[in-house]
Amino acid sequence: MLRDQRLAYRLAENPYQPHLARIVAIKPQDREHKLFQIRFEDRATAESFRSKPGQFVELSVIGTGECPISISSPPTRPGIVELCVRRAGRVTGALFKKSTNSLVGLRGPYGNGYPVERMEGNDLLLVAGGLGMAPLRSLLWYALDNRAAFRRVILLYGCREPGEVLFRDEMAGLVTRADLECHLT
Repeated sequence: MLRDQRLAYRLAENPYQPHLARIVAIKPQDREHKLFQIRFEDRATAESFRSKPGQFVELSVIGTGECPISISSPPTRPGIVELCVRRAGRVTGALFKKSTNSLVGLRGPYGNGYPVERMEGNDLLLVAGGLGMAPLRSLLWYALDNRAAFRRVILLYGCREPGEVLFRDEMAGLVTRADLECHLT
């Protein structure tokens, strides 16, 4: 059956048909959030996948269903699609039971994304709370990877409790950067 699933996903020209992808890493963020690093199985699909900061994908857990998830990885770092997911329903609950090397489906990217071209040459203020950091992370790293294109880059990120901070190790490094004003509350 798995071989037939792979063939069906690979041959999909239909925009409603997901592309087969593999979970290559899972990084727990807290009790209810995990960062999934996912790679497309088909090399051509992986090479042609282009997202903009602020877009999302439809994530399929085979045999369970699909749900929209914001892309957390920047387009400046192709090859891996990072999705920060909150366990909230049937599909995300099934995803949380998956392990590294499990297969899922992805289709997209969808949405207009942020108008980064219009932002260039200006100050960039990013404000997020809790899981709101997940879609902004893509824009933040895009700006830092293209630092010369922006004037000041400022991040204000808050959570109700310190244990709810997502991307904790990353945030610890961001507060020490000279090219970013990072304020965590």
